[in-house]
Amino acid sequence: MNSSEGSEASHIHVVVLAAGGSSRFGSPKQLVRVNGRPLMHTMVSRAVELAGHSVTVVLGANAAELAPLLRHSPAGIAVNRDWAEGIASSIREGISHAPQSADGVLIALADQAAVTTEDLRRLAGAWRRAPDSIVAAQYAGAVGVPAVFPRWCFRELNELRGDHGAQRLLSRHVDRLIRLPMPSAEFDIDRPEDLLALEANTEIKRGATPEE
Repeated sequence: MNSSEGSEASHIHVVVLAAGGSSRFGSPKQLVRVNGRPLMHTMVSRAVELAGHSVTVVLGANAAELAPLLRHSPAGIAVNRDWAEGIASSIREGISHAPQSADGVLIALADQAAVTTEDLRRLAGAWRRAPDSIVAAQYAGAVGVPAVFPRWCFRELNELRGDHGAQRLLSRHVDRLIRLPMPSAEFDIDRPEDLLALEANTEIKRGATPEE
């Protein structure tokens, strides 16, 4: 039902950012097994459930090691060779792979393991009801990704530089911003201790077998 509905509604393309070097984690965090699967695979699978083939995963550091994890996924892979510049370079790379048919891009982080497919569907649904607005997750007293940016935002996303992410657009266009409560988006994995917080506050368990 959701896929047929999506094909008739505004076309959304999902960009999953997974290019970072995991310097604070100490090893490629994308490979850490959460609920029985690599961390990166969790978010990519949920993006695919939402958007099918219209998903781009941006790799950078450790791309050769991570790409094989996605060989059975319908998601496309983009390699950001400028990943060391910061997150802006990955956003630019992802936007460059959005098809002309995309009316909006949903940007998500590969390490937001607690964000569910239903969370992404709620975000996409809110945007389709107001397709000229930016729709962003609200959590921990702030707004951020995952967020959907309409096509009119693409030029500004392409102008981002350094380690400044999409937050700049959320602040700049507050008058065109819809906030969607999403407590699950608070949990991202930057350090090993973040895994403990994830387990303590959600149903997710490191190394557990998948529920599916």
